[in-house]
Amino acid sequence: MQLRQLRYVVEVYRRGNHISDAADALHTSQPGISKQIRLLELELGFDIFERTRNRIVGVTEAGRAVIEIAERIFGEVADIKKIRDDYNKEEGGKLIIATTHTFARYVLPRVVQAFLLKHPKVQVGLMQGNPTEVCEYVHAGQADLGVGTQSQKTFLGLVRLPCLTVTRCVMAKKGHPILDLDKITLKDLARYPIIAHDNFRSGGWNIIESFLEKGITPTIPFSGVDSDVGKTYVELGMGIAIMASVAVDPAHDGDLEARDVSHLFRSSPAYVSFRRSSYLRKLELDFMELLSPALTRRKVLASREAAASGDTEEPQ
Repeated sequence: MQLRQLRYVVEVYRRGNHISDAADALHTSQPGISKQIRLLELELGFDIFERTRNRIVGVTEAGRAVIEIAERIFGEVADIKKIRDDYNKEEGGKLIIATTHTFARYVLPRVVQAFLLKHPKVQVGLMQGNPTEVCEYVHAGQADLGVGTQSQKTFLGLVRLPCLTVTRCVMAKKGHPILDLDKITLKDLARYPIIAHDNFRSGGWNIIESFLEKGITPTIPFSGVDSDVGKTYVELGMGIAIMASVAVDPAHDGDLEARDVSHLFRSSPAYVSFRRSSYLRKLELDFMELLSPALTRRKVLASREAAASGDTEEPQ
């Protein structure tokens, strides 16, 4: 068994079971990848991938277990390189952050700017997805840190630390009747079509639940959109949008105006997440403290130790 064979398996899986895409990403040939995966399967005595006419169409149950272990192995290898960089005091390197569109657009720019002023030789990369995908990227070792709200799945290998509280606002075109009310209620909002997030985001299910708990069924002509896309449809006069207050940007929102409705909807905690077993470089620790001053090096490291002992996964 060779690390190269495991690398091929993981990359094929990450590329949606497309060997050609994996070959391009790894700068090698399709026949070479196919041959090495077959040799590994023969050595193990079972198939990692499901095939139809020699075409990979899925992953076997045993294959999933192999992939999970392989991803942990490569995560550990990456951590060894991190230790090397830290102890050799290298000033460069990469920091990969997985996050949602709203955080990438409205929360992280100032954090990234401050971080790069402190570490000008570091390359920062962003991977975007919904909150569950953000955790998946970190869990798989594809990202160093994740920033987002509550995911729909539990990831036992992750430490998640609260870094921000997300409240809600209603966004409408200037002159819209909803903006003239002294105090907005759920019934007031339900009188108009609502542009909503999808249910993969905590804002999506929190908003719907708040209406249903009061026996109100809102009209939602559109869902599955991020904050910026929601604003676009509001500008077209297709409804109002309920979104994270951090997405309000008066300098760029044009004909739109926001009103606070945090009294109507539960706030959503946002978390920074990292693999419990990962080695945290000075880069990760500095980024977390810039994101939330409460996340000091001492607190972050203590939180990881608490998670490793089984005390908690979300220290307050």
